[in-house]
Amino acid sequence: MMRFALYWPAFLMSAGIQTPKRIIAHGWWLMGGAKMSKSIGNVARYQDYTALFGVDALRYFVMREMTLGQDANFSDEAILTRYNADLANDLGNVVSRTATMIARYCDGSVPAAGSSGDLDRALEADIQKTIEAARSGFARFELSVALQAIWDVLVRGLNQYIVKREPWKLAKSAADRPLLETTLYHSADALRVIAALVDPVMPDAAERIRRMLGVQQEQWTNLGANTLRAGTRLGAVEPLFPRIEKTVEELRAMTTEGEQKPIGGAGAVSAPGATQAVGAGVTPAEDNRISIDEFMKVELRVAKVLEAEAVPKSKKLVKLKVDVGNEQRTIVAGIAEAYQPEQLVGRTIAIVFNLKPAKLMGIESNGMVLAASVGDGKPILVSFDEPVPPGARVR
Repeated sequence: MMRFALYWPAFLMSAGIQTPKRIIAHGWWLMGGAKMSKSIGNVARYQDYTALFGVDALRYFVMREMTLGQDANFSDEAILTRYNADLANDLGNVVSRTATMIARYCDGSVPAAGSSGDLDRALEADIQKTIEAARSGFARFELSVALQAIWDVLVRGLNQYIVKREPWKLAKSAADRPLLETTLYHSADALRVIAALVDPVMPDAAERIRRMLGVQQEQWTNLGANTLRAGTRLGAVEPLFPRIEKTVEELRAMTTEGEQKPIGGAGAVSAPGATQAVGAGVTPAEDNRISIDEFMKVELRVAKVLEAEAVPKSKKLVKLKVDVGNEQRTIVAGIAEAYQPEQLVGRTIAIVFNLKPAKLMGIESNGMVLAASVGDGKPILVSFDEPVPPGARVR
């Protein structure tokens, strides 16, 4: 960086070209806690990552992960986690949900919004707050701060807006039709703004969102809420960022033919904690700790209980129908001694999502409910202090 700051201005001066007024320098990319270096081989080969995750996802990761002026760690685990959590669960899920519901309930045409309620006005305020935060962050070259604001305020705010309104329930009643159309309009309008804000970082994803919404590219100059034209026809709905259900080891193996090596290439070093070293005086047989790679195989997700009923001839089992974001599942849980079925409907819980199906009392259960218990005491469901959309990853 020092060479660039010294030599490049000198070259410009000799050519009679105006020199830069300031130079923005980012920190070091670390791998395994050490600076990336060709000499020791701990480098990330971008070709491998773009082949697995796509260019937009890689751009998002590096710009979201590194705070301006500070070092940042690059690891296979980190990019996989960021992809599935931020891009697949948060952004991809809300795009798919909104577009699919407009296609299903409004014949693929953006409905007109009726009178706004408190939730609608709160979402409009989130849109304006996010636009200002993104403009400010990009103006200061703090891309990580700008992206964090887009996700924390607007992307997750829109997910919570949809969860609270429950448009799938509104669609069942003709009397709720105006509120359904208002909800879907504001959801699509927020997605239009999100597409514009992520455009500098993920241009392909932004364009695909616009194609699904049937809108054109927008500049930030006049960007604001409630400018989406009612009656706009949606394009084809497609997965934006499909979840990657592979483990880190499987992804690493995909970069070679029959040879296991990290995504970053030969000699790349995994992040600290990726493998657990056995401490002095502890034998491998005595150490039952798991590595981060093993933990990543267990997929925990947020689910909302839609229906609950006691399982006949069982004192402990309850049959649950839950919403996990992009699908609904049946789960049989041994919590009947602690909870009545009517107490469970509407609750937000945590489940093991990628558990193999099992039959309990003749009912196929697809998942496991997370609960705590002390000794032989009654189970206590894992819950959340704040609203979390179904399908969100639990870590």
